[in-house]
Amino acid sequence: MDIETENVINLVFPNGIPESWKENPNFYQYLSKVGGYDVDQLNKEPDHLNDEKTSVLQTTQELVFANYKTFVQTAESSREIFKQFNETENRLDGLVQKIPKFVEKCQSFCDTSKDINTYRRINSLTLTRNAELLEVLEMPQLMESCLRSSQYNEALELSQYARQLGTKHGDIPIISAIVAEIESSWSGMVGQVVGSLRGDLPLARCLQLVGLLRSMDAFTEPELRIKFLQARDSWLQSLLNAIPKEDSNLHITKTIELSRIHLFNIITQYRAMFNDDELITSGRDLTISQFLITLEQDLPGVTSIDSILGQCTYFGLSFGRVGADFTGRMSDIFVRVIGEKFESSVRKTTKKFEKDMESFTLINKIQKTNIKMPTTVKSENPPEQLVEFYPLAEYCNGLISAFNEIRLCPPVALSVFCTKILQESLHNVAKSILLFYKQEQQAFTASERENMLKFIENLSEQLIPYVQYCIHVIFPPNQSAIHLGVSENLLQEQGITYLNRDIILEPLTPLLPISKNLSVSNVQSLFLQRTSEISSSSDTADIDTSASQLEKLKISESHLLVEQKTVSANSQEKKALLTEDSKILANNSTSNNENQNR
Repeated sequence: MDIETENVINLVFPNGIPESWKENPNFYQYLSKVGGYDVDQLNKEPDHLNDEKTSVLQTTQELVFANYKTFVQTAESSREIFKQFNETENRLDGLVQKIPKFVEKCQSFCDTSKDINTYRRINSLTLTRNAELLEVLEMPQLMESCLRSSQYNEALELSQYARQLGTKHGDIPIISAIVAEIESSWSGMVGQVVGSLRGDLPLARCLQLVGLLRSMDAFTEPELRIKFLQARDSWLQSLLNAIPKEDSNLHITKTIELSRIHLFNIITQYRAMFNDDELITSGRDLTISQFLITLEQDLPGVTSIDSILGQCTYFGLSFGRVGADFTGRMSDIFVRVIGEKFESSVRKTTKKFEKDMESFTLINKIQKTNIKMPTTVKSENPPEQLVEFYPLAEYCNGLISAFNEIRLCPPVALSVFCTKILQESLHNVAKSILLFYKQEQQAFTASERENMLKFIENLSEQLIPYVQYCIHVIFPPNQSAIHLGVSENLLQEQGITYLNRDIILEPLTPLLPISKNLSVSNVQSLFLQRTSEISSSSDTADIDTSASQLEKLKISESHLLVEQKTVSANSQEKKALLTEDSKILANNSTSNNENQNR
């Protein structure tokens, strides 16, 4: 392509020309032809090209319409030829793939034809030695007969002969098969003898089976010990796994019984047959560990822990005769489970009390001011005064149920833990009462305030001493002191099995009853001090509570006057003074209310 042609192409086709045009000589010929045209011819060239295109298209269509059958037949013939060519190609590929196999089969046929003469000669020799071969072939059946008839000595001799025969003629397949069958029967007998150990066997039968295994020389001495322990342990585990697990009491009771009887027998049998104690010690410790795991799993669901404790103690002490006393390992499990059950019962009772306080009311409570409330509890019966306030009564019943659960087998090690749990529970009870007071104090009437004081007094003077008494009934201080090697006074000083009343009632300190020996002026100042403490801790501190405080002071003073009337001789004078003070405080309360309304 010369430079002028290239320039013309770039001028006519600024975006370039297709690659196919560059290789087409007709393109350059036409380009040269067009280059010789004048302006008129160039203007007419597009019309000329369109006419030529139309003429060619019309000619092509006429040709197609005139010879359409030929075109259709040509297309069908081409498709059929293509299809047949594909089938031919596929069959040729299959033929090529099968040619190696065909060659291999031909070679195999040639080899087989060569071996026919060899087999014929061998069959002739076999026919002449038929009697001797029949004896050898019947050796496996003879071995089975000896095993079924328990003729173990003859079976041992037959096995030894088969092994010698296999050593000499092991390259002969039939001999190898016979030897393998005899060894299989022999292995089956070994497995049968070992399987016989998985049963409730007396010592004499165990000695017989172990002696048989030794004479068979199936295991070395360490292997024989391991097999014996595995078989006996497998049988024991099958007994334990067969115990129903739905009832925890039945499962743990049967587990203790079967483990105690059979594990002791296994240890005795092992020591009678073997001199090594190291292996049986390891197996014994493993079985005891498995028992302790089962005990730990079943004990939370047991209803009578004291009965299970007695059985486990006898189980552990009985194994002291074989140097495996594990009562110390069991005690930790019992202490933990008993403590968890007691803690769960107490916490459930505490939550029940908190829920009861949500629906509790002091309305329509009957006042029984003539009943003297003893502060020293010397009876296992709960105080009758708690019946007036059902949350305290139900809470006391819940604690009694928890005490009854732990009463039959109270571990001394849990004395401090149980005391701590009870103290925390009583402290939460006091906090719940304080929360109830904060929520309801604004709407208290005079009688409700009296009932509230009585409620708190029942907690501090009746329930707490009764719980303390129950703790000392279950964990007597003298036994705890002997166990710890200290005096009872030191127990009380350190707070061991003793509730700390101040910590329990610390949330209710501003609401506790006032001592009857205080003077009237001291009573008034103490009332004002406690009122300010309650107001500072109230959740509604942003509201002016002066009116409610004064009303509370009035009611508390009148309550105090009623109590002092039966104590001092000059109660009439104090009553008059306090009544006058109450009127003044009431008037102040009314004026404060009016100011608030304004």
